[in-house]
Amino acid sequence: MSLMLEEARNAPERVRGQLQRNADVLESLGARLREQPPSGAMTVARGSSDHAAAYFAYLCMKHLGIPVASLPPSLSTLAKAPWRLEGQLAVAISQSGQSPDLVATQKALAQGGARTLALVNTPQSPLGQASDLEVPLYAGEERSVAATKSYLATLSAAAQLLAHWTRDSDLLAALDSLPECLSRAADQDWSEAVEALVDADRLMVIGRGAGLAVAQEAALKFKETCAIQAEPFSGAEVRHGPMALIEAGYPVLVFAPPGVEQAGLLELADWLGGVGARVLLAADESVSQRHLTLSDAGHEDLQPLSVIQSFYRMAAELAEARGSDPDKPRHLRKVTCTL
Repeated sequence: MSLMLEEARNAPERVRGQLQRNADVLESLGARLREQPPSGAMTVARGSSDHAAAYFAYLCMKHLGIPVASLPPSLSTLAKAPWRLEGQLAVAISQSGQSPDLVATQKALAQGGARTLALVNTPQSPLGQASDLEVPLYAGEERSVAATKSYLATLSAAAQLLAHWTRDSDLLAALDSLPECLSRAADQDWSEAVEALVDADRLMVIGRGAGLAVAQEAALKFKETCAIQAEPFSGAEVRHGPMALIEAGYPVLVFAPPGVEQAGLLELADWLGGVGARVLLAADESVSQRHLTLSDAGHEDLQPLSVIQSFYRMAAELAEARGSDPDKPRHLRKVTCTL
């Protein structure tokens, strides 16, 4: 078993421990954010952490109605933007908390008046020290270059924060059951996708809503572990231009878990199949035409975690089927330092 797959399968227990250990911290933070609600928020992250930030941003805008922007670190490190951020929240996300560009940006945002929060998998990191509050992800050390359990831990921490912030009892109850759901998701058999993609050199990955964040993450994993040129798109954007790429047999992976976005994604999957695409539809048991099985996470906001947990197993198996080592992507290393 590859380290990537081993660590992905370890995610449910890591999430279980994290939810318990962070409960009081995030309940207290949620109360403070209700007492002094920010007028807006921004995220600072790279790679998989940036995809996790997109998930946080979507839930934040959906439930709180405040705008959330993803900030390019170069605005602080190179352009030296004159930030004016009183009354706003800056959320930095990182596995290591060591990237100089993230640390410098968080310091600049704080100097501009923002309250700062860091979600970091390595406690007492430089990024955490540069922030007003550091929330540990408790995913444990990741030895595989491709992040898996730390990404899932970031999503669960974001969901737990939003649940406490909004006092959403349904989401809090669903989080209690999340580790069991992720365990079921890790056991889903996506061998049909491995067979369909073993010789692929390009594909699209489609999601929508909070699910776009895991489509982005899946596309990155296809690139770094399988050397496949994969591009993520929202189901609402595909017909605005990307459809020109579709030809007979072009592979398209569609994530369509339960939720308000599902009907539109199923319609899109049917249309894609009608114009000749090789569609791989991931959906729950209520969808008879699915190709890949999804485990229901029990709450619309948590469905993306179930999706990506099942995907990680397939990606690790696909990499090995293509003769690649998913733990050692070429040219990559675990901590990337940029400014």
